[in-house]
Amino acid sequence: MKYVIHDRAVLSRPPEGPLAAPLVLFARALSDQGYCAYSLHRQVRIAADFSRWLAHKGIGIHHICTDHATRYLRHRARIVRLCRGDRAALGHLMEFLRSRQLIPAEKVPASQLSPIERSIEDYVAYLREARALTEATIRNYVPFVRSFLEDCFGNQPVSLSRLRAIDIVRFVRRQAPRLHPKRAKLMTAGLRSFLRYASYRGDVALDLAAAVPVVANWSMPAIPRAIAPVQTRRLLASIDRRSAVGRRDYAILLLLARLGLRSGEVAFLELSDIDWTKGCLTVRNNSGLRNELPLPPDVGRAIAAYLSRDRPPGPCRRVFLRSRAPFTGFRSACAVGSVVRHSLQRAGIDAPTMGAHQFRHGLATEMLYHGASLGEIGELLGHRHPQTTRIYTKVDIKALRTLAVPWPGGVR
Repeated sequence: MKYVIHDRAVLSRPPEGPLAAPLVLFARALSDQGYCAYSLHRQVRIAADFSRWLAHKGIGIHHICTDHATRYLRHRARIVRLCRGDRAALGHLMEFLRSRQLIPAEKVPASQLSPIERSIEDYVAYLREARALTEATIRNYVPFVRSFLEDCFGNQPVSLSRLRAIDIVRFVRRQAPRLHPKRAKLMTAGLRSFLRYASYRGDVALDLAAAVPVVANWSMPAIPRAIAPVQTRRLLASIDRRSAVGRRDYAILLLLARLGLRSGEVAFLELSDIDWTKGCLTVRNNSGLRNELPLPPDVGRAIAAYLSRDRPPGPCRRVFLRSRAPFTGFRSACAVGSVVRHSLQRAGIDAPTMGAHQFRHGLATEMLYHGASLGEIGELLGHRHPQTTRIYTKVDIKALRTLAVPWPGGVR
């Protein structure tokens, strides 16, 4: 006798155990995320086998944890050869059960966290809740702060009141020579952020953030690596807009080229960020600040074509979704960089770089050539400080030549 679940998964016998009832909901969730019939059937089958194993062990649904999934996989490996996706399938099941609050969320007990990890956990909560920083910024800061605390306290209790300026200077002097100048500046920014947090908590009386040394870095050492307008046109013309992925990638590349958005701003753009009536969109930068920009007609048409024809249905509110199940938003800005890299490679374009930021530089450079002021460029790009925009003065060689003072006595 066969047992059908959600019209797409067929089991050889009725499901048993604590997960028998949620199997239908699990299958429906997989279907909503766009999994094909084969993948859905395999994941439901493994979930049913896991449920029978739980019943045999006498484990109720409210006591299921990650350790049970690990033990089941070991048990399964003794009976059949594990397939490549078995572990991931069980992981999807556990995530689903937690999201529906059918099993308790697992947290690492505070007693198992080291003193440094407890400090990091509190600091991250401060960055998210009090400072509203993006996850990307938090991920950049935390490794440096962890290294700093390990250098100062090791395995001992973390007592921030014991920190002195000499501890900070010694750490920066030792770490900075090993890092690229940009990473070194990121390290000092992370340390200042953490020390301001320590002052906010009242753990330190002095302004230790002021003790963080400034990393020596020549201002504006190189001309921005901007993609040329002719290369941008070639790239856009090379995209196959007859396919769903092509239409998605074309809209992404237009956002980069026409508005100079950062890759993260494109990856995390949400449906509510686009105001079709006013013809504008709102983007959030790394500091959480919002910037409203006009939506060019060609960009709007490209996004509308993708949304109306190709974007998979589902609860996710991101504008751009993965092309393969599960149909969720991009996990990070790296996905947009991957779209750029593969598109350049397919088109055979020898661009200055393989990344997304070159479109931002290209737009600023083109605006400068057409007479836009640095203030206008900075406003479009969302620069917080004028000196950030000032780097583009180095690319306008013709304008700089008009400022050159003739050599006294003329040419010899």
